[in-house]
Amino acid sequence: MGWPFLGETIGYLKPYSATTIGEFMEQHIARYGTIYKSKLFGEPAIVSADAGLNRFILQNEGKLFECSYPRSIGGILGKWSMLVLVGDMHRDMRVISLNFLSHARLRTHLLKEVEKHTLLVLNSWNQNCTFSAQDEAKKFTFNLMAKHIMSMDPGEIETEQLKKEYVTFMKGVVSAPLNLPGTAYRKALKSRSTILKFIEGKMEERVKRIQEGNESLEEDDLLNWVLKHSNLSTEQILDLILSLLFAGHETSSVAIALAIYFLPGCPQAMQQLREEHSEIARAKKQAGEVELTWEDYKRMEFTHCVVNETLRLGNVVRFLHRKALKDVNYKGYDIPCGWKVLPVIAAVHLDPSLFDQPQQFNPWRWQNNGGRGSCPSKSAANNNFLPFGGGSRLCAGSELAKLEMAVFIHYLVLNYHWELAETDQAFAYPFVDFPKGLPITVQAHSLI
Repeated sequence: MGWPFLGETIGYLKPYSATTIGEFMEQHIARYGTIYKSKLFGEPAIVSADAGLNRFILQNEGKLFECSYPRSIGGILGKWSMLVLVGDMHRDMRVISLNFLSHARLRTHLLKEVEKHTLLVLNSWNQNCTFSAQDEAKKFTFNLMAKHIMSMDPGEIETEQLKKEYVTFMKGVVSAPLNLPGTAYRKALKSRSTILKFIEGKMEERVKRIQEGNESLEEDDLLNWVLKHSNLSTEQILDLILSLLFAGHETSSVAIALAIYFLPGCPQAMQQLREEHSEIARAKKQAGEVELTWEDYKRMEFTHCVVNETLRLGNVVRFLHRKALKDVNYKGYDIPCGWKVLPVIAAVHLDPSLFDQPQQFNPWRWQNNGGRGSCPSKSAANNNFLPFGGGSRLCAGSELAKLEMAVFIHYLVLNYHWELAETDQAFAYPFVDFPKGLPITVQAHSLI
């Protein structure tokens, strides 16, 4: 169980390559098997690298297990954040998010927004210039979420100021929770308070406009919807918006950066992507269409395989925090009531008994036609593939994240050739990050 109080937390959180499960997990699985006990985050814990137990935990959310993040996360994201809420309040907040990210809204509204913000970022790239792909992906997802949530336009002074505060805030969310002067955590708490004041100012302006009947049609955003259709308090709305900005921008940008990182190492996948997207672009040109449609998105079949493989190999969310609500027996393993339970999603995605050559970037494994290294059964693969969690806490933004990745890849492969400007790789801290920001050099080209 490790040291008193600390347990094995330091070893568990030691950075490692994101396409592996890390030395700590490898050694523990080799010694104790895929389900073992430890002491992590100050509490006794069961760690699961077992696909069946992970599914069992997620399927029994609210019955046998419930979400249980460290207090430091609640302190920084807020007690009304969807990440830390449980029970009815979590369900109500999730319903608001799902209404706003509905299939109909994705088709009619969000696809256009995703396309517009993708082009805004890609069109700003200069020929033969070198820059951080991770920063550009973050710019894209942040601008999209700021527009979607509060109708803020990219490039405006207030948007840039909010983005700057958000960077400081994010560093604290993923740092050691030391509330001491000069620490990332203390700076993040200060940024949280600045961001909340800003959001509250926006709310007050909007309430005034709604009361005066001066609403703008452009303000068909989350803030408007929540003010008109929910009974949430001001504090609850602030935490909801803060956590959606966090969830909707951080994870999607990392996933896009991972795709940019993996693809140059697989020229065959890059070529197949170019063929798929050239065909879509040519058909649109012949039809005299400019904007992407939902039918175009559905035609990006190989792109969806690339998206799945990026999420499987890169593992943006590596493990989840749960606790047992009662004594649970699972296949002879006793999980005591009150113990922390950590389903490690990454360990299942990188398990050689479930995925052939798991360390290899192989998008064809998601094609169910017996192609190169494809899965024997697509349903077997999908059963063990949980990049967005599962059960009643399945990520509300999963479909938006996949749409963002596909549209970004569409315009990226059509308009640019890129290569890594210097050696960099994704590390798990446990949040996934590129230490050098993933510097790439781009050359413009056109495939149409």
